[in-house]
Order: sequence, then C-alpha cells, then structure tokens
Amino acid sequence: NDGLALEDTLAGVLDQYPNLATLGVVPLGISQFSNEAEMRAHTTEEAAFVVDTVTEWQRIYKKNLGRRLVYAADEYYLLAGRPFPAARAYDEFPQHENGIGMARAFMDGFTNPAEKGPGGVRHGFFASVDAAPAEGYRAPRVHTGAAAPMTDGGPRADARPVTVLTGTYGARILRPLLAGHPRDDVSVREVANDFFGGNIGVAGLLTGEDLVRALAASPPGTRYLLPDACLNEGRFLDGLTLADLPRPVEVVPTDGTSLRAALDGTSFRSACAA
Repeated sequence: NDGLALEDTLAGVLDQYPNLATLGVVPLGISQFSNEAEMRAHTTEEAAFVVDTVTEWQRIYKKNLGRRLVYAADEYYLLAGRPFPAARAYDEFPQHENGIGMARAFMDGFTNPAEKGPGGVRHGFFASVDAAPAEGYRAPRVHTGAAAPMTDGGPRADARPVTVLTGTYGARILRPLLAGHPRDDVSVREVANDFFGGNIGVAGLLTGEDLVRALAASPPGTRYLLPDACLNEGRFLDGLTLADLPRPVEVVPTDGTSLRAALDGTSFRSACAA
C-alpha cells in the first residue's frame, strides 16, 4: 500500500533489470485466513494511484526500452473506477493468466466474437490461483452438439431465462456487457465468496459451498451458466463437484466469445450436471 515503494521499485527495475520481460502489479488478496494485522485491502484512492503510476511508468519504459514492461492487474481498474485500457496497451497480453488484461480480452471477445483474439490470451477470467498448475486448471468439457443459431424472430434453442454465475469482480464486468445484448432475459448472479471471505472476489476462487448457497436460493426453470475457471478436473477448490449443486448448471469456457456463443445459441463446449 506504499505508493513511494511502488515508484522506487519501478525505478529500480529500469536501472537494474532492463531485460526483464514483463512486470505485473497485483493487489494483495486478504481472506478470513490472513493473520497479519497490518495487511489490508487497497482503498479507492490507492488503487487510482497505482493505475496512474503504472501508466506513467509504461510511458517511461516505452521511451527507454521500447516496450511498456509493467502492467496493472484488472482489480486496480475496478477498485479505482477507471476504464480498462484498450487491448493494444497489453502488448499481446503476456500476463493474462495473472489477471492482467483478462477483463479487456473478455469484453472484446464478447462484443466482437467473430474476431480472433490476441495471441497471449488463454481461457480464464480472473482465474489465477497461487501455485495452480500452468495448464489444466479448467473443467473437463464434452461436446454437446451445436445448437441452432438464434435468428431474428425465430425460436431459440433454449427458451429458458439465463443466469450467469460469477464472482463479485466478474459481475462488474458482465452487467454492462449483458445490458447491451439483444436478449432481455439474461441476468448476473453475483456470488459472494464466503468460503475465503475478505476481499476475494475472483470467479476462479469460488467454491462449491459458495455456489450451493447461491443456487439454493435461486429459482428452478432457469438456465445457469458457470465459468470453467471455478473447476479443476471437475472439482471446486473445496472438493465439491457439479453433482453437489442443487440446480443443473452448464460449464462454459470463461472467455467472452464462448459466453456470447452460449447466449446466442451457437456452438460451444460445455459440461452439464443434473
């Protein structure tokens, strides 16, 4: 939370580590299991300072090294109430799996699903987990067949209303996106992370226990979509599985293009549990 320390660190990188490939500035995650009294979440003002500082140092690095080098995590823009940079500002998203640029990539994929995304993007929306394997932190997906595309005035493959399940950070990205979608029967169910508590709000850290609680209070007859970032080989972080949930859910790859396909009735891969 020390702004001067951040500036000193970025200055030191330029002086001592000019060949460093990339540097990510990521906020401290505080859970109910944290035991350091001095650890706390960033304030709005501190988050804004981080965004401004990183932006300024990107300019300095670009001028001196020919590349931006440093990037701020998506959470900082959410906490500061700032818009996300354009995709070009992430330089092919080298720190995508660290939660840096995921929101921009997701938004662009949802808004322009026909366009090929940047090369550095992998599936996962706010899905980074300390010590998680670099590959495989995804739900097993089976092909369920291509649904008939939705056409103007024509029937949808599934006429039920849709609820997208996500964490507190993801909800802030999804709500404005879905508000601009042609369907008017799609909602977001923001699931609080009571398992970890604190300021943990990424979708990738939602547990089965969190989702059981949320779905138990949700109506039947709704199509529930769940990001695959929550699952590792079919299990949530607390060991529960899709079969333990009180409502059927469809697991969708956590990128904007896949969510858009799921809503539009075009082909996507999912795993379902009754």
